Amino acid sequence: MTIQPTIRKMTLALALAAGSSGALAAALSPGDELNAGNLKQHLQDTFEGNTIESLLTDVQERLILEEGLTMTLKASEPVKLGEDYMAATEKYSDQATFNPETRLMEGWVAGMPFPDVTEDTPHAAEKLVWNHHVAQPTKNFQDYPKFAYLFVDDEDGLERRQEWVFKRFYTKGRLGEEQTEVGDEDVLFKQLLYATYPNDIRGLGLFTIRYDGPQLDDSWAYLTTVRRTRRLSGGTWMDPIGGTDQLNDDIEIFNAHPTWYPEYKLLGKRTILAVAHSQTRSWNLDASGPQEFPIVDLDDAPHWNPQDEWEPRDVWVIEATAPPEHPYSKKVMYMDTEFPRFYMADVYDRKGEFWKWMNYNLKTVDTEDGDRGIVSAAGFTIDYQRRHATIFILHPDVRLNTPGVGPEDITLRELERAAER
Repeated sequence: MTIQPTIRKMTLALALAAGSSGALAAALSPGDELNAGNLKQHLQDTFEGNTIESLLTDVQERLILEEGLTMTLKASEPVKLGEDYMAATEKYSDQATFNPETRLMEGWVAGMPFPDVTEDTPHAAEKLVWNHHVAQPTKNFQDYPKFAYLFVDDEDGLERRQEWVFKRFYTKGRLGEEQTEVGDEDVLFKQLLYATYPNDIRGLGLFTIRYDGPQLDDSWAYLTTVRRTRRLSGGTWMDPIGGTDQLNDDIEIFNAHPTWYPEYKLLGKRTILAVAHSQTRSWNLDASGPQEFPIVDLDDAPHWNPQDEWEPRDVWVIEATAPPEHPYSKKVMYMDTEFPRFYMADVYDRKGEFWKWMNYNLKTVDTEDGDRGIVSAAGFTIDYQRRHATIFILHPDVRLNTPGVGPEDITLRELERAAER
């Protein structure tokens, strides 16, 4: 018996298994790019042991082939969560329970209430959404003194730019402090969102109180046309933010009380390409024009595609069914399995047709007290029916857990002062 014919047979079998082209699958490397010109030939290639086809959602694949999205591959690396966040999760998570009758969480104190969810966990999807609702890994106070909204048309490019302030102060679930609650025991967080530029919209914004219960938010808006604040209806959470493509419900992809959506389904667990460690400068303070925001491709049509490095991340895929009065019929959302933040969402209209794609580029930053938190370097809300996008760009001057701030500092009066400055 000779060895050579056997080797030839094995080689032929491997080539046939690789496909009709006879080409063996290749292993891609960090820095390789996926684009419309090469995607089909790379679908059966692998990256960190996963085929490219398995790493892409159906929407991502479509956007690469039809909408000019490109993805530069990055080696995966662990996400480092804050020490106080992890300590609170370990200390308090065994006290939290989920009541399927009321769909409410009970007994939560701080940290992730349900850190050990598996695909077989009863009510897994709702527990994951509760994790997201009360335990975002940003610590006690998000203070964004400046972020930009870019309004982008697919043909004309950048239409206009606005600058806004965002502040969210958690009164419950506080980390690294003696007391886990401050202020009103019925409140989960207080939030300010208002514009500072250009002058014609300065002060336009919202003051919101999110309660620790299923009741709707209390919200007040400052209206520049009448120079006064107005209390809004409880349905504000479903309304657009200013003239953007983003609803209040779309802040960080999902911004509703868990009970406001009537149903959640856990569609499974998988590995996808996501931006977990943003490598691209979101805001280049030394440049102007399109180069000021290198995290978005403003030069090339359709002018709204994210520019960053994408790494494999394990995610939960959760389908959220919207209430009948909501503009959406459902969101299909992709949450990291290690911490409750969403990378992406596929959004569908009331007819069940694909409408919007949301993508958030995450990064880890130091908090003001020497811990760690996770923020969005940029967030993309792209309306493919209207051919328009609103892009959130975070200024480098981001602050988490600013000392000396209390619930009395996040007020309607501060919203009014912003318009008077």
